[in-house]
Amino acid sequence: MNEPLKQPDPSLLTWTHVIYGLHALSVLIGITGPATIVGSFVFGLPSIAAVIMNYARRRDVAGTWLASHFTWQIRTFWIAFFASAVVLILSAPLMLVLIGFATAAIGFIIIGAWVLYRVVRGWLALRDARSMPAP
Repeated sequence: MNEPLKQPDPSLLTWTHVIYGLHALSVLIGITGPATIVGSFVFGLPSIAAVIMNYARRRDVAGTWLASHFTWQIRTFWIAFFASAVVLILSAPLMLVLIGFATAAIGFIIIGAWVLYRVVRGWLALRDARSMPAP
């Protein structure tokens, strides 16, 4: 039988909002600055700090509905990182014939839209005190 989830400490709820805020800041920097969303998300200090914060307090949220948000946030970061690496690896040889610049741009736009979706969906669920779906 499923055990009910324990209620998280209110400070952890605030902590999770801060993490989403840092990720959102990276997305905003990517939208408004010279970098891409995914570039700012994966290599920007706000998102790197957010992932470190996730790992630092992951044990504290274990057994609460916030644990699903921490997993969501960590996976969003690492999937974006590895997807970007795949796009670069596949596009780099194609850059010799110029098509690689287009494939890289399209890949980064798709990953950036996915990151934006994940940050918004997660933060809205947190606001409504809902856990994130299991993968």
